Amino acid sequence: MGLGVGLIGSGYMGKCHAMAWTSVATVFPDVERPRLVALADATDELAARYSKSFGFSRGTGDWRELIADPAIDVISVAAPNQFHADMAIAALEAGKHVWCEKPMATSLADATRMQEAAKRSGRIAILGYNYIQNPMIRLARSVIDEGRIGTVNHIRLEMDEDFMADAAAPFYWKSDKASGYGALDDFAVHPLSLLSVLHGRITSVVADMAKPYAARPLRDGGQREVENHDIAQALFRTEGGASGVLMVNRSAWGRKGRIALQIFGSKGSILFDQERMNELQIYSADDREGLQGYRTILASPAHPPYRQFVPAPGHGLGFNELKVIECHELLGRIAGRGDAHVIDFSAGLEIERVVHAMARSAEKRGWVDV
Repeated sequence: MGLGVGLIGSGYMGKCHAMAWTSVATVFPDVERPRLVALADATDELAARYSKSFGFSRGTGDWRELIADPAIDVISVAAPNQFHADMAIAALEAGKHVWCEKPMATSLADATRMQEAAKRSGRIAILGYNYIQNPMIRLARSVIDEGRIGTVNHIRLEMDEDFMADAAAPFYWKSDKASGYGALDDFAVHPLSLLSVLHGRITSVVADMAKPYAARPLRDGGQREVENHDIAQALFRTEGGASGVLMVNRSAWGRKGRIALQIFGSKGSILFDQERMNELQIYSADDREGLQGYRTILASPAHPPYRQFVPAPGHGLGFNELKVIECHELLGRIAGRGDAHVIDFSAGLEIERVVHAMARSAEKRGWVDV
């Protein structure tokens, strides 16, 4: 019998988790089909509606019922950021595995408590950094590890979307200080997760944050001050000696889902853009003069685990497929597979330390160590 699953939250990422739990055994026959036991939401009405829609056996307006349910082995936390710590820690203390969406928490103290709870529990606890699951990112990792671009010396990371670009868009929870710093922990954590699996630790940073709009209208009239920052940028240094640039913007008109990654080495470079997520561009200085240039590699069955979804090259995977891969990796880690490709709470805490160091740097207006 497969693991019993409890899901907290039925919004965008809650639905994404539900689709992953529903599809994982179909795509990856090496795992048992999970049992969708219960879904929790803000009210009994919402929980009843979405538990039926998502295929869970029951719904509840109290997430603590999931923590207490002995039929549930793993909890998916897809609630707003400020609730992650309490929910994840309660689940771990109850002996359950945890799959928690990013960012880990809204404070470094809470993220640390989460990591400590995971260590004490002996359970598996991972974070929802599904962009690292892209077969093209795995290909980039192998290209770097094989030395095909030489020694990495410079990295550029960007993430941009325009869902907060309209000044007339009403205030909602992502502009509330309770949700965190803004673009730093909402966006920057994603390119930082890619960096963590492709290159390694950041050791020092200097950063700045900006508000394109000081206030937003309320749906019932009036305005409310925007309490965090939709734009952030930083310079950084890595443990491996590379320099780097990070730029993130939640109000960038025209950008829909851009995570741009450029890694430059002594013998070549790699380019990746999430808006063209089934492509990787590679440049090799070893190519003879006259034939040098970026080669575009299309995702194909030669790039695991693409073949599990599509038997033909060039057809492409999507965002939700990455979540299915992440679900499979989580189940592999729970089953004791040591090579499971995930960001656990320990690795996630390192990302949080970088984010909070950047926030400190912006406040003090100078370089800080991570």
